[in-house]
Amino acid sequence: MNRIKWINIAAIIAGSAIIAFGINYFNLANGLAEGGITGLALLLKYVLGWNPAWTNLLINIPLILIGWKMLGRISFIYTVVGMLSVSLFLWLFESFSMPLPDPLLASLYAGGIVGLGFGIVFRFEGMTEGTDIIARLMQKHYGIGIAKTILALDLVILLLSLIYLDLTRAMYTLVAIIVGARVIDFVLEGASGARAAFIITTKPDLTANAIMTELNRGITFLEGRGGYTGKHREVIYCIVSRKEIIKLKTLVHRVDPSAFVTFSDVREVVGNGFAKQE
Repeated sequence: MNRIKWINIAAIIAGSAIIAFGINYFNLANGLAEGGITGLALLLKYVLGWNPAWTNLLINIPLILIGWKMLGRISFIYTVVGMLSVSLFLWLFESFSMPLPDPLLASLYAGGIVGLGFGIVFRFEGMTEGTDIIARLMQKHYGIGIAKTILALDLVILLLSLIYLDLTRAMYTLVAIIVGARVIDFVLEGASGARAAFIITTKPDLTANAIMTELNRGITFLEGRGGYTGKHREVIYCIVSRKEIIKLKTLVHRVDPSAFVTFSDVREVVGNGFAKQE
């Protein structure tokens, strides 16, 4: 049975605290922006003086309510915990500030700390904002890949930030976002944006159905034969994003604890749920 894991809740809260600390200590202190909903909250802080703890919460609530059916009960709870935690810690840490004379150093610190926080949240199946929900809706209704939508949203927020930021500081913000993305990859132990999974299980139909319904990923059955036993067995092959690796491991283990799962790097993915061939 799919149940809430309290270690996941604790890790999501800890990761959210790290995100909020990095945002206050480095981004806000050095006039840097950020991607996603958090970046929009920072922009409203710079331009209108609004507290990002509240704007982050108010912007995310309707997005999460719109997408709660897509998330499922457990993912919805984890997402709400992450969203509330980030807003809470943004408020608690608002007096934390470290202006640095070197903007490049500030951007590296900001990207590293915030990326570490996001990596921990993703590692334990959580989310902190509604950009993923927007991306899933765009994929469902318009067939646009999730990664493309998230990247486009980050770029839109960055361009909007030019209302306040000069080009130099915008470039340092871009450096922070790139560094953060690489740190997230490191925390998730994935160097590429997607992984190919090969799953050998005694319950192929149940496992395949769980992957298709819970992860919304397509699967392919391959014919395999045991080298020692000589028995024929179906092998499940599927492609998942880096944020779904842990979810897939958890899902497969829940259905069949004795299943054998391997992952391999995928350099490029073209197809449903990922980038589309132009």
